[in-house]
Amino acid sequence: MDSLSDLLAKEGFIRDNPKPNSNHKKVKFNRTVTAPDHDSIALPIYICRNRKSFDVPKHKKTASIVSSKTRRSSVSGRSDEPAIDEVATKAVISILSGYAGKYLKDKGFRDSLRETCCSCLVRGNNGSLDDRVFANMELGIESIEKLIDDPGTVKEMKVKLLRNSIGFLTIVASLNSKESKPNTPSQNPNSHLSACAQLYLSIVYKIEKNDRICATHVLQVFVDSPQLARTHLLPDLWEHFFLPHLLHLKIWYTKQIENLSDDVLKDQEEQMTHLSKVYEDQMDVGTVQFAIYYKEWLKTGGQPPATLPSVPLPTINLLSSSSTRRRRSSSFNSFLQRAIFGNDVEKQPSMEFDYGAMEKEQEDEHCLDDYNASQQINIESRLINLSCQSFKTQTQVTNSRVNESSPDLTQAISTISSSQSLPECEMAIRLIAKAWLDDPLIERSLSKPLVIEGMLEVLFSSNNEEILELVISLLTEFVTRNEANGKIILNFDPHLEGFMNLMRNSSLFLKAASLLHILKPKSHQMTSTEWVPLVLRVLEFGDQTQTLFSVHCSPQVAAYYFLDQLLTGSDQDWMENGRQVISLGGLNLLLRRMLNGDIVEKIKGVSIIHRCILSDGRCRHYLADNLNPEIILELLVHSKELDFNEITISLLIELICLHRFEQRTKLFDKLLKGWDCLNTMQILLVCLQRATREKRPLVAAIMLQLDLMGDPLESSVYREEAIEALIKALDREVFNEDVQEQAAKSLLILGSRYSYTGTPEAEKWILKEAGYDENFESGFHSRYYVVDGSKNMNKDDEIEHWQRKAAMSLWMSGGKKLIGTLGESIVYGVPCLARASLVTVAWISKFVHTVGDGDVLQSNEFSTLIRHLLQYLNRDNTIEERVLASFSLLSLSKSSDFLFDILDDEKRLMMNHLKSMSKVTWTAKRLASVIAGRGATMTEGCDGRRAGGRGDG
Repeated sequence: MDSLSDLLAKEGFIRDNPKPNSNHKKVKFNRTVTAPDHDSIALPIYICRNRKSFDVPKHKKTASIVSSKTRRSSVSGRSDEPAIDEVATKAVISILSGYAGKYLKDKGFRDSLRETCCSCLVRGNNGSLDDRVFANMELGIESIEKLIDDPGTVKEMKVKLLRNSIGFLTIVASLNSKESKPNTPSQNPNSHLSACAQLYLSIVYKIEKNDRICATHVLQVFVDSPQLARTHLLPDLWEHFFLPHLLHLKIWYTKQIENLSDDVLKDQEEQMTHLSKVYEDQMDVGTVQFAIYYKEWLKTGGQPPATLPSVPLPTINLLSSSSTRRRRSSSFNSFLQRAIFGNDVEKQPSMEFDYGAMEKEQEDEHCLDDYNASQQINIESRLINLSCQSFKTQTQVTNSRVNESSPDLTQAISTISSSQSLPECEMAIRLIAKAWLDDPLIERSLSKPLVIEGMLEVLFSSNNEEILELVISLLTEFVTRNEANGKIILNFDPHLEGFMNLMRNSSLFLKAASLLHILKPKSHQMTSTEWVPLVLRVLEFGDQTQTLFSVHCSPQVAAYYFLDQLLTGSDQDWMENGRQVISLGGLNLLLRRMLNGDIVEKIKGVSIIHRCILSDGRCRHYLADNLNPEIILELLVHSKELDFNEITISLLIELICLHRFEQRTKLFDKLLKGWDCLNTMQILLVCLQRATREKRPLVAAIMLQLDLMGDPLESSVYREEAIEALIKALDREVFNEDVQEQAAKSLLILGSRYSYTGTPEAEKWILKEAGYDENFESGFHSRYYVVDGSKNMNKDDEIEHWQRKAAMSLWMSGGKKLIGTLGESIVYGVPCLARASLVTVAWISKFVHTVGDGDVLQSNEFSTLIRHLLQYLNRDNTIEERVLASFSLLSLSKSSDFLFDILDDEKRLMMNHLKSMSKVTWTAKRLASVIAGRGATMTEGCDGRRAGGRGDG
């Protein structure tokens, strides 16, 4: 059976590059321990699709991050980029059809399935059905098996067999169609036959390579007979695909079993029988609801239904007052730590430790709120406390207790350190846990490398979840009291293979994540491709605080820590992890958590999303449509820590670099609505004043872009402040390489042209305007090409209008000061700033003749800029830089007569440079003509330019 990660890898959703780990220590036990099959992560594709958490009150509604409208717009906006829902749908189909495809490859599975279906035929042959029904079923199965056993069947015969199979099986499958009720497991006696027929129909369509219909029939198996499907027909698929939706039922059932009294066996048996029936029935109900949910998803063509099914906990009370009293004397069990320290733990944003004394005995009833219905579970918690009058008395009581249990504890420590028997070590764990709960002061006897390593071997080998939970709790206590114990654990499992296996466990993954978080592993230890889906599952389901003896842990805090590590490793690894977060729907989950989370969670979410954009810039378009801008503005207002403010600014910078102009302006409109009665520009102005020198030019770029939504002819204090900040960042007298690099990025953003991945493309656009293409340039022997002006005219016109407004804003408000600093940056700035300044001058100069200020054109700063541009025509510079300089000079010549002031010697030198460039750009030829004064007027230059190559792209 293919695992989920294998199936996704086949479809191209995730990479498959597991790194072998030869350093992991083998367990010491002699007997072979068969660990649960966790190859397939219990993480169906529904993750991050608006699952309501267990502790969300009923009155809170978690809105779907991906609305239908958004999906339609995102898909129609760019047809060559698959929508996230489309990717998820393909994964669902791949997973479901993959299980049907198992029939084609695994003879053992074929034999087992036939045996199961034959037994259903025997049970169904009670006289109520026509014999033709059984004949149809048998003929359908035989036709399929004949195709599998004889793959060389001719095409015509194959088609005939497939059609016959569909006809026979459809008759049997229809037996259950009329009697079934939606959203409920069918009670029709024919449901087993119908489920078997549906499964064989899915196999037929898998043979036909129609995976979507195949997946639909697989889901119908769970609708017709959920119990048979999940226990006999497709138990692996149910466990990996449906069970994660229904984990709350399993947890509830486990707790109910623990609450049953050990006394009065007759009552216990009756209660157990009733409890099991209620649990199984509710599991069937939930299975049917989610099977129908996924069927509807596939019917809608890739858009999941708006509402996720809600499966409430059964309402049942198995504890009487007498059994409650008997339960006080019950033996130690897997939930003793909750009985001692309380089970009603409020959600906490960070980890807390409680070493309080145990003082009195009391009984409480706790109520668990499920996500859509109210269910009550009576749980007795017991607080045991021995009041101590003084430190001396406490010491005497403790020493007495340790002395009484010393022989058993000593034997348990010896067993866990040296025994080769897993059952003996598991019993030792129980004794050690009980001794710890009686007296945590025995830590010194237990916090030894041999003892901890022995516990780890049990943790990575045992299948007993009660023992696993005890070991996790003990190790958590050890590490929180002494960090050196954490180093022992990480040295034992340096590549975290054992912990990764625990994280696959559907019952203990939250507790395992809590322990691992305390250990603070680093990115180089989390190299497996499976970490991302495992961590996303923790974030999705980790609403409730985990109580590990006296330590309270937040799985969500752990998940954010893990994501931060996964996205900050080596360049290749973190970028691959970021793309995997996106492909698995992690952005949906992060957006939803940020929407309802506190300020700390919002900041962590912003940091992770920013890294995701850096790993795959295409996701910025989805985020621009679905991220609520109020979250960003709220963080800018409330983030007192400078680092938090900077990461928020970095995210906002990435968001505004959108390829589609219409989407960009929509985002600007949403941003300008402000937050909590605060003006957006005022918020950004305060950020500009508080930001570090490195971030100020970026904030200035954001302010200038938003300012362009208004009239650039109107005065604006925000524009003046932003341009002033930009000029200071360009000032070569205040040299700082980091500041200049950020200033270069800000200038390129102001160019207002970006690729689909968010890369600024103002330079690429100017070079095309100049008729230059590096793909055709080869030793200056290729001719420049003509840009087709008929394509994308509307889009380019909108962007050019925006650039014209930007040029007007910078030229008129920045004036001589800005032109002077740009000229100096071209010559004296760091390479990236020099290139960005040259590009900025090029696109501004394109519009100067429409917005030019006479005072600026007559200034010394402008003359200095011209001199610097003339120097760039020299052959010592790259061909791209020379083309940009020639384009700028030609554009500026339409507004100024500076070319006629150039000395004759300089003109001859210029003509030589331009002649060598004339084969790669029409601007060189046109500029040479203007310099020579051969009757080329400014208007003719513009017309000639359009004849030689489109200039108004």
